[in-house]
Amino acid sequence: MQKFQLRKPILAAMGACAAMGISPGSALADNQQDIQQLKDQVRVMQQKIDDLSSQPAKPAKAAPSGSGGSLTLAGVTLYGTVDLGVAYLTHGAPVSQTWGPGLPYFIQNFSNHSILSVAGNGLSQSKVGISGVEHLFGDFSGVFRVETGFNPWSGRLTDGPASLVADNGKAAAVKISAGDSSRAGQAFNGAVYAGVSSKSLGTLTFGRQNGLMLDMLGKYDPQLQAQAFSPIALSGTSGGLGDTQSNRLDNSIKYLLSVGPGHVTLMHGFGSDGYVPQSSNEINLGMELGGFSIDALWGMVHGEVAAASLSAAQVLTQPVGSLAATVSDNTGYSVQMSYNAKEYFPIKLYAGWERIKYNNPSHPIPAGSIDIGGYLLSVPNNAAFNIQKIFVISWIGARWSVTPALDLTLAGYGYNQKSFAANGCTDASATSCAGELHDISLVSDYHFTKRFDGYAGVNYSSVSDGLASGFLFKNDWTPMVGVRFNF
Repeated sequence: MQKFQLRKPILAAMGACAAMGISPGSALADNQQDIQQLKDQVRVMQQKIDDLSSQPAKPAKAAPSGSGGSLTLAGVTLYGTVDLGVAYLTHGAPVSQTWGPGLPYFIQNFSNHSILSVAGNGLSQSKVGISGVEHLFGDFSGVFRVETGFNPWSGRLTDGPASLVADNGKAAAVKISAGDSSRAGQAFNGAVYAGVSSKSLGTLTFGRQNGLMLDMLGKYDPQLQAQAFSPIALSGTSGGLGDTQSNRLDNSIKYLLSVGPGHVTLMHGFGSDGYVPQSSNEINLGMELGGFSIDALWGMVHGEVAAASLSAAQVLTQPVGSLAATVSDNTGYSVQMSYNAKEYFPIKLYAGWERIKYNNPSHPIPAGSIDIGGYLLSVPNNAAFNIQKIFVISWIGARWSVTPALDLTLAGYGYNQKSFAANGCTDASATSCAGELHDISLVSDYHFTKRFDGYAGVNYSSVSDGLASGFLFKNDWTPMVGVRFNF
């Protein structure tokens, strides 16, 4: 990722990093293309502040129409993404109107037949938001961001739990595409935060914010969190330290400090009485030196929830529109790195490793607890991990810039689950048996203009043993083509 120097202390490097999503250790955008877009926005904001510094009485002006600048007025920037395409799945399911990925781009337990469908959010989550920077005094600035994600094929806000409700009581052979998500139909299901930034003291923000692991994946996932080509993007398991709902945390506080080539980020989620997750803590340490970058993370989330559809038996006795859930206390560790070899060849290499431990919750939640998005959890399971579950995620990849406009990316991902069944099983007899997932993807992304690109790629995934328990099929091929517009 290219660095740039700010000429004024007003837009402190750390402030822009945490608030606008451009820090090497704290990438708040959904993918690296979004990060570059936000870098451009910050440069425009800096020019506005330069104008204000030299002419205090003169208001900032918006970028001229057609100039290619960001949509910024008086320090407030409007930004967004629309991503649409067509995909074929050898083993898929009908498209969901609410789940962010829309289709199961890698093999799922409900993948029930081949399908050709309009799809979206292949490279990026479609979204719209506003962000801003306002000079306060000295080198202090106020910052904010408000964002929501939507599904362009249906026009609806992204809402993972709603897709699970739509599958309540259905057998896997007739389910539509569905999955849990931290985007749960909230009016603003992305980031919603505000705070202050100082070049010397760092940046402090409050509100609904990306977890630090999700920030790291925005930098170190070789497919840049493309949901159609990266299982760690589609499932959210990695970014949420075991469960996707914790990719973004309500009622959280985040602090970022950069010193020389190094940086440290701390995050605490306060939780809320009667809601889940209950609380969380994460710490990230990292550094950039030349073309090499490395980050390490530790995190713990209490009362994590993996929501699920009700079974045919449960739907007969539980409230309409409610969900089942597996509840756990999760601890995650991760080391991720990249190397940009541009001085020798236009290629960037990526690698990452994450280990997650699942334990029964220290504070079990009762039936009737309220999940994110206001969904009722009528059948919570607080005893799924009487034997600790160990889940390891790893990946490698390379991105080759064939020309300034064309990128080719090859990536491989793996899941490894240790058995947490009493009999130590290593077959498909139960979801608690040891098991593996393998995924490989190849993507070509061509930028016709600064804001408009087209992409084509293919993803292959397969599961075995415990991770294939209850699956109708064990593998899937998914080729997809699409276009994306960023503004």
